[in-house]
Amino acid sequence: MSAAASSPDEGALPRAYLRPCILVLLAEGPAHGYELLEGVRRLGFGGADAGGLYRTLRAMEREVLVSSWWEASPSGPARRTYELNVDGEVALARAVEELRGALRLLGVIVDRWAAVRQRGLS
Repeated sequence: MSAAASSPDEGALPRAYLRPCILVLLAEGPAHGYELLEGVRRLGFGGADAGGLYRTLRAMEREVLVSSWWEASPSGPARRTYELNVDGEVALARAVEELRGALRLLGVIVDRWAAVRQRGLS
């Protein structure tokens, strides 16, 4: 595939951003797995799968970043609901600072590329 060709996941966020996405969604309020799956898809993980999401949530629960409980559903089986805890808030703040640094770096790269293009060197 050439560099100019597009892939089905073009514009999708790298997997490393899944955890901060989940953390920010939970900072907005408790949610069950399906809500989180839909939320991360809206944030840029178009191809996110339930298995990967639940594995990440379980790992985050073991790390004491989130907590969960079973909640009765008015239609269907009970659902596990997840909530951000204090350690999760700290992890989110740290992730946001790292993202701000990455954003600054990406801005520099984009600006330099624009300057190169403007000079006609590419």
